[in-house]
Amino acid sequence: MKISNAINFPTKLNAMTVDVEDYFHVSAFSSVIRREDWGKSYPLRVDYSTRQVLDIFAQHNVKATFFVLGWVANACPSLIRTIAAQGHELACHGYAHVKANQQTRNAFFQDVSRGKHLIEDISGKYVHGYRAPSFSIGPSNLWAFDILQALGFTFSSSTYPVRHDHYGCPDWPRFIHLRKEGLVEIPIPTFQALGTNIPIGGGGYFRLYPYAFSKRLIRRFTERYDQPFCFYFHPWEIDTGQPRISQAPFKSRFRHYLNLEHMAARLHSLLEDFQWSTMSQAYQLNEYDYETGPDDSQTDPERLHTLGSVR
Repeated sequence: MKISNAINFPTKLNAMTVDVEDYFHVSAFSSVIRREDWGKSYPLRVDYSTRQVLDIFAQHNVKATFFVLGWVANACPSLIRTIAAQGHELACHGYAHVKANQQTRNAFFQDVSRGKHLIEDISGKYVHGYRAPSFSIGPSNLWAFDILQALGFTFSSSTYPVRHDHYGCPDWPRFIHLRKEGLVEIPIPTFQALGTNIPIGGGGYFRLYPYAFSKRLIRRFTERYDQPFCFYFHPWEIDTGQPRISQAPFKSRFRHYLNLEHMAARLHSLLEDFQWSTMSQAYQLNEYDYETGPDDSQTDPERLHTLGSVR
């Protein structure tokens, strides 16, 4: 596959993506929620909220790319099969939602391969795409791209060229590009103004900005740069009934709960106002067979057996 900054995207499709994780997985709550309490002291809601997302997509006849956390796949295998059965693209978000830049090379390999193989085993689909938790691939862990390539991934969406206290590489490429490791990287979109990259790719910023402002920026992005727009959000962002984590710092609570009650309506508007599809379709990454893997097949590393039963 050859990708260049001069590639022509004539279809006007944009990429709709969902990071499938629950409210208790978010990095901002990691200091107050113990991993061993996931799904126990903090009840599981991701199956319900993701099915709500699927219903919204079905209403608008939209297919999307779901970056699934391996932990969620293990807890909710029927959800993964439903996503696949409805024609959406499955991708990997790692297993335990640990930031890539907080792991050793071996730990990263174990985490990502476990999540990838679990999703593949449940769905029967080859997983081509990866997104790092909190967009946590940067200058300190460039080796992560080598591991992703070795594991058989063909594209990643793990970088966000903005300044943020939890993530961001503002000086990195802003558009789809082929990395030297042979992996296609699709950064989260930004709009450049006054020499600054403004974050416009979704998530908390989409809930912060008035919808009319987001709509204007998305339209200007697609017109100015002649590129597909890649939008992301999480199922918990439409889940107004999720428990409140009162012990979390104020800034984390403000960001997490801001305008949750408006997110579903804004999502409906977004799906009506623009054309959406999977990352592979929007960015024309379609030379792959999603049942068997890349056409130029490589020998996969030894499969790692997932721990625990798959229900």
